[in-house]
Amino acid sequence: MSSAPEHEAWLDVCGYADLLPERGAAALVGGQQVALFRLADGSVHAVGHHDPFSGANVMARGLVGTRGDVDTVASPVYKQVFDVRTGQCLDDESVRLPSWPVQVAEGRVRVRIEPIVPVAATMAR
Repeated sequence: MSSAPEHEAWLDVCGYADLLPERGAAALVGGQQVALFRLADGSVHAVGHHDPFSGANVMARGLVGTRGDVDTVASPVYKQVFDVRTGQCLDDESVRLPSWPVQVAEGRVRVRIEPIVPVAATMAR
């Protein structure tokens, strides 16, 4: 948890209208590459941009979809599927992308500077 004051804990990343539905966009948040996704229902989610299987920063280029009732993004490289809300890999339970809280207010998208799950904890394989 950050000791920064609440007004410093969030980063204004982009305009909501800048994010296309069912597409990803990459952003730099707190020194980490983040993949942002605006879903068809209008919600916005942020997970790590780094694909732990290929080692490339490509998750924002992934394919948005669903598996059952879970909103997902599939890596564009080896096609592993991740829960876009939590970062959990649905094909390998030992792998998880970091995920960040997102706020949308007054037409702007803000991402919490610190991820929900620390980046280092998600990279171990």
